[in-house]
Amino acid sequence: MLLRVNAITDETPSIKTFELVDPEGLDLPIFTAGSHVDVTLPDGQLRQYSLCSAPIERHRYLLGVLRETNGRGGSRQMHDRVAVGELLQVSMPRNNFPLEASASRHLLIAGGIGITPLLAMVHSLQVLRADFELHYCTREAAQTAFLALLGSDGVASRVRLHHDDGVPGRGLHVAALLTTVTPGTHVYCCGPAGLMAAVKAASAHWPTGQIHFEHFAAPVASVLVGAGAVFEVEIASTGAVYPVPPDRSILSVLLSEGVPIDSSCEAGVCGACTTRYLSGEPDHHDFVLSDAEQREHVMVCVSRSKSARLVLDL
Repeated sequence: MLLRVNAITDETPSIKTFELVDPEGLDLPIFTAGSHVDVTLPDGQLRQYSLCSAPIERHRYLLGVLRETNGRGGSRQMHDRVAVGELLQVSMPRNNFPLEASASRHLLIAGGIGITPLLAMVHSLQVLRADFELHYCTREAAQTAFLALLGSDGVASRVRLHHDDGVPGRGLHVAALLTTVTPGTHVYCCGPAGLMAAVKAASAHWPTGQIHFEHFAAPVASVLVGAGAVFEVEIASTGAVYPVPPDRSILSVLLSEGVPIDSSCEAGVCGACTTRYLSGEPDHHDFVLSDAEQREHVMVCVSRSKSARLVLDL
């Protein structure tokens, strides 16, 4: 889609929101809380941004973007080169981080810019009149985005703000929050690597299906470049077989052979390249697929194969 930047707002000194609308004023495609889109930046790079607007708002998409001084330059382009009135190429929404419909209670844990997908969840849970609680961790109040919304009627009583002033251990006591496993409660976490690791460790005794993470970037180097042995991938529809050497991903081999396949992050976090496999044993290295999903699908940008051949449903 080509969408017009309708407004840009400074939420904090380092976070801006970008309101995107259809140039003709048409409704935008439906999305669900937890969804993200790919945005093509001015230099042609792709970046993934969570949608933080209310899913019932069909007239706009709202993106929250943190300016990363030590990042790869994507956020700096959004902050410095994108202006109101410009057209941006935006993908259809995808959701690897959905709300669990069967949950009786939702516990949301956000850190910094990780509030964006959880903000859409807050909007949806309000509409559903569901039981939820949001814990939002930031360094200080001045760096806390969306305070007006989070302090509004119907939301403020469910929000707990935690400021650590840059001192480890001063903010949210994650272990205490997750000590007791509550049947029916689902936990959703998005934020910096330290918070994600703390939540993962503190929830180790919880059933796996009740804990959900959204990664903005791979927490560790996930592509095993230079490791392992050569294996083969077979395309089921044509019978074509391609060797995958240790220094290349399945995705790069397929693309070089002209096999059409969607891709975006190439780090195992966006889900664009998720592919069904028919036989073989993948060596999964993604951060998106559940155990059940991995029994049928593989993300070919980062995963490899434990078997000599992996047959893909392409």
